[in-house]
Amino acid sequence: MRVTKYEHAALRLEVSGKQLIIDPGVYTTPLTDLGNVIGIVLTHEHPDHWTPDHLDRILKATGGVPIFAPAGVAAAAAGYDITVVAPGDRVELGPFHLEFFGGRHAVIHESIPVIDNVGVLVNGVFYYPGDSYAVPRGADVQLLAAPIGAPWLKIGEAMDFVLAVAPRRAFGTHDMTLSVAGRGMGRARLTWATEQGGGEFLELEPGDSADI
Repeated sequence: MRVTKYEHAALRLEVSGKQLIIDPGVYTTPLTDLGNVIGIVLTHEHPDHWTPDHLDRILKATGGVPIFAPAGVAAAAAGYDITVVAPGDRVELGPFHLEFFGGRHAVIHESIPVIDNVGVLVNGVFYYPGDSYAVPRGADVQLLAAPIGAPWLKIGEAMDFVLAVAPRRAFGTHDMTLSVAGRGMGRARLTWATEQGGGEFLELEPGDSADI
């Protein structure tokens, strides 16, 4: 599996020539080369994780592919055919086996309603939690996409999340709201957390990939 990071939270996974897109949002530049995409995963409804423009572009390029997301996205994106998923659900999509975890977005503030959010484990080896610290219990995570910057994120909690997952490798995501200095600080902290479990932290920039 090849995992490619794009701006903010967007990811492209490729196995055997087939591709899965995760969380293409408002901070992500338009994605290209979409002909081999066979599905989309949206972890939650916030616009930094999906936009109509991104969905329309992917659906037009592919002739239509399934979109998997929690109930909150189905309500927010009422004009799209969303397959609703929840924690514990499993989906087979070509060469991709998807398993969903969590269920709730991390708390931003008590005045802001907590929405649906799912983390997704792909083929038992790649994990991305969306906007949460949901841990995929029992999984041997070979590559983790770990959030490093958000209104809901405290770096100590992000470090504890990485410690709990104990991935073999990790890289930072959800990072477009950070300054260069802030992103470097977050990467340094998550590097330490990854190394405590014997893992390696990768400093991926938009367009960079890692193979599993």
